[in-house]
Amino acid sequence: MRIVQKPGRGEARLPMWRRRGAGLLFVTALAGLALLPACSSKSAQGDTVKPPPRPPVPVMVAAVTEETVPVQLNVIGTGETYSTVSVKSLVQGEVQRVYFRQGQYVQKDQILYSIDPSPFEAALAQAQANVAKDQAQLQYAAAQDRRYTDLYKQGIVSQDQYDQYHSTAAQLEAALRADQAAAKTAQIQLDYCTIRSPIEGLTGAFQVDQGNLVKVNDVPMVVINQIRPIYVSFSVPQQYLQQIKEYQSVRPLRVEAVIPHEPNQPEWGTLSFINNAVDTSTGTILLKGTFPNPQRRLWPGEYVNVNLNLSSQANAVLAPSPAVQTGQKGQFVYVVQPDHTVTYQPVTVGSNYQGKTVIEKGLKPGETVVTDGQLTLYPGAKVAIKTSL
Repeated sequence: MRIVQKPGRGEARLPMWRRRGAGLLFVTALAGLALLPACSSKSAQGDTVKPPPRPPVPVMVAAVTEETVPVQLNVIGTGETYSTVSVKSLVQGEVQRVYFRQGQYVQKDQILYSIDPSPFEAALAQAQANVAKDQAQLQYAAAQDRRYTDLYKQGIVSQDQYDQYHSTAAQLEAALRADQAAAKTAQIQLDYCTIRSPIEGLTGAFQVDQGNLVKVNDVPMVVINQIRPIYVSFSVPQQYLQQIKEYQSVRPLRVEAVIPHEPNQPEWGTLSFINNAVDTSTGTILLKGTFPNPQRRLWPGEYVNVNLNLSSQANAVLAPSPAVQTGQKGQFVYVVQPDHTVTYQPVTVGSNYQGKTVIEKGLKPGETVVTDGQLTLYPGAKVAIKTSL
């Protein structure tokens, strides 16, 4: 009998478990290939999804304007009394009464103190009595002088008799004048017992109280500062001296004093003093302005912001000072566009005037700039305009 073997059989035949494993791998590979397009499609779609837009930034805005503004020098100044008087006693005695409160504003010739007048009244009375006695003696001596003058002219009395009566009358006349002067001095001393304010001004703290003994020209009894009018002193760099002198020769220069906590209520005065030398240690020149100070708002020693007006600048472009920011490349503002986005705009600034800054370059009148909320802005940012803080 003949045995025939089939092709592909024999030793090349694989076990059943190996053939099933190979089939499973093949099916898994096909499934993976089928999933590749789906994954690629989802990945591509994920790349095209945009992040949500940023919300608008709330900001305050203001318009750029065109105005005529003064050309100013802005410095710090201090109030200075127009005059200061230390009130002292011109007589010695006990302070009988005090007629004012410390810190009170007093008028000129207002009574401040009274000193016990008794000794001075007695001295005046004595001086007046001496005057009366001298007048009576002089009256008699003058009559005798006239009588002996007539007798001398008639040759009845001698020259010695005439000279004696004439000399006596002259002596009594001189004594009367001396006693009249003494009486006047006594009256002045009595008047000094009432101490009056020599100026209108503000009194300081008491230096002498009622009951104290004061001496002639001793310690000040009170110090009075005249503050209406008042000076405001300030210094400017010496390079402005020639310009100030030129403008001052044409017209009086106005000076504005702004109290820091009351910026909207400035006081106005005129430049009244230019020092006669430049301070070589600082390179500045001392100036003073005189202010009427009717409401006594300016105070000696108080720091104020001083604006010295030199001339005026027409058609100046002004932006609110808070709109001007300082960055790494200099000063800039954010300008609001019609579509409510902002652009970064570099600017060149000039002087400040009443809360606004002169923009020499970079802005035009009518543009809208951001005045509050700049910290969260960036070029192209969308903004939402607030009407109030």
